[in-house]
Amino acid sequence: MNISDNLSNIQALLPDGVKLVAVSKFRPVATIKEVYDAGQRIFGENRVQELIAKRPFLPVDIEWHLIGSLQTNKVKHIAPFISMIQSVDTIKLMQEIDRQAKRYSRTIRVLIEVHIAEEESKHGFSPDECRTLFAKGVQDRYEYIRICGLMGMATFTADREQVCREFKTLKKLFDEIRAMQGIDPSLFAELSMGMSDDYKIAIEAGSTMVRIGTALFN
Repeated sequence: MNISDNLSNIQALLPDGVKLVAVSKFRPVATIKEVYDAGQRIFGENRVQELIAKRPFLPVDIEWHLIGSLQTNKVKHIAPFISMIQSVDTIKLMQEIDRQAKRYSRTIRVLIEVHIAEEESKHGFSPDECRTLFAKGVQDRYEYIRICGLMGMATFTADREQVCREFKTLKKLFDEIRAMQGIDPSLFAELSMGMSDDYKIAIEAGSTMVRIGTALFN
């Protein structure tokens, strides 16, 4: 089985409307190019330093997503080109993304990261904090940010029922926010959840975007 076959097999399992983010962290440029040549256009990186090192050697039409924890002092390095930041977990980070996007007169799409896992190491707003953010109009607060939806990671566990519960919790929150007054559901439309080990469960729970690395590249 090669990477092209892996990509085809994964794409065959994705329903209409579910996007694949190829998680290319730690992968060499040549390997990423192989996936690109097989038709993939959305790639996700965890670390700013690795992303900016690889990007000059890859096609310009790649849609780059930052999916890992992001420090505010690193935003300036990706603001000129990043397509989406999926891991917005503080107000301070939102403010900095807005400030840097303004410098380049561009709008940066973001997802609000929600902490749904039992693991303390995971980042994100709690579901209640997230509700409060949108109830207070966070979607209209920043001129150069477009909040497109939510992102979350389930607990790393073999307990499939727990993973399913956590994904369903995030989907319920997503639907609740989409129905709020002042939210445009055509803009707030992405629910990023599911990785190599649990993306099938995530899709069943309502994910619109899965982040897959190991199952694609190995």
